[in-house]
Amino acid sequence: MRILILGDIVGRPGRNAVSDYLSAHSEEYQIIIVNGENAAGGFGITDSIAVDLRRQGVDIITSGNHIWKQDSILSLLSEKNPFVIRPANYPPENPGKGWAVIEKGRLRIQVINLQGRVFTDFSGDCPFRTAERIIDSTEADVRIIDIHAEATSEKIALARYLDGKVTLIAGTHTHVQTADEQVFPGGTAYISDLGMCGSSAGVIGMEMNSSIARFTSGKYSRLTVAEGDRMVNGLELELNDDLSVKSLKRVNEYTG
Repeated sequence: MRILILGDIVGRPGRNAVSDYLSAHSEEYQIIIVNGENAAGGFGITDSIAVDLRRQGVDIITSGNHIWKQDSILSLLSEKNPFVIRPANYPPENPGKGWAVIEKGRLRIQVINLQGRVFTDFSGDCPFRTAERIIDSTEADVRIIDIHAEATSEKIALARYLDGKVTLIAGTHTHVQTADEQVFPGGTAYISDLGMCGSSAGVIGMEMNSSIARFTSGKYSRLTVAEGDRMVNGLELELNDDLSVKSLKRVNEYTG
């Protein structure tokens, strides 16, 4: 089984980059997962964008701290079997679910979405305990976690904590792909950050000048999505027949 998981989609350039990539490669994968956190103008995702990604072959869309920025997504989040999920460690009264299951033949592939707490203003439940509760209370043959977090230490610690209980833990949020893909002793595959799908001409997908102004002026500067050269970042995961990890390969493709 081959699984593709892509980093944060940033605005229209990111959506176009993903569309081009999937047009050329989608048939190579049995499962496709993307983080849609920044797909709508850099902040959140709309229902129409989510449905369009679904049409292109995406099985599950994960998210993060911007999930509530676009009201139209609430209807998809609230479906009984959603393909758009939000971090599971948000308070339970919020719309949506923090995990979803894809059925491929007799196999159940579970995708869990979590949000980190270190260096953020997020005050939700512990992602470690939340993941453990979900794993202990559900059945799946393959488990994949998107941990949307700032601190690499928090992501690595989660992977060590759950080593042997999940198939893959992939970090998102920083928009910068890391080169630390590995398989831990218990069999869990890991990468600290998948990177992003968007323009490589700005600052983590956002327009360069407005981003620089935030650092140089000390004042708020409205961020807009960068245009220009586009890239697709993510990870290819291949599993053996016994569902152990066969290989990991970073996706880092420039689409122009």
